[in-house]
Amino acid sequence: MKAYLIGPLLGLITQIGCIKMNKLEVRKPSSEAAWDMSFRQTGFWRYIAVLPTWLAASALFILMTMTFADVILRSLFGNPIESATELTRLLIAIIVFSSLPIISWKGNNIVVDLLDPLFSRRLAIIRDITIDLTCGVILIWPAKRVWELAERARGFGDVTEYLNLPQHYIGWFIAVFTFLTALTFLARAILLILSSVTGPV
Repeated sequence: MKAYLIGPLLGLITQIGCIKMNKLEVRKPSSEAAWDMSFRQTGFWRYIAVLPTWLAASALFILMTMTFADVILRSLFGNPIESATELTRLLIAIIVFSSLPIISWKGNNIVVDLLDPLFSRRLAIIRDITIDLTCGVILIWPAKRVWELAERARGFGDVTEYLNLPQHYIGWFIAVFTFLTALTFLARAILLILSSVTGPV
């Protein structure tokens, strides 16, 4: 699993590095309503919003249950779950990367507002467009790199230590959701450009 730490860590570093100085309170394009990642959405877009959310929530619940069971088994019976550490890595990867596209689309990344007074409204729009474009472009590289590592693991037949699960599956998962996050940032940038140029779309 160590090989897989390279790509995901780069993705997370990039995600954290793409911190906005403040959430931009611009007019949301009306077309963004069709992309609203919320449970209020209906039809096809509701499934797009709900599936990653439920995937992350399910992984978190399993992780919580497993941790509780591991503590009980270790404390009372001296027989902990041997694969707990391995499962924790896999579940955390699922939680983090399945959430990234939705969090990025909704602009719920970590933000600070220390320099916010220095930006006029127009400069704030330019800043946010630049950040979204930069994040979208940069995240393509770790997505590509993790996919390559997954393919290499598949070729070597690498499996996890305790459960003997093929390692390339989690690599594919991380690569796909990192790429979706990149597309999300690019889509946000395009909508911000259209909104700033033509007003609400």
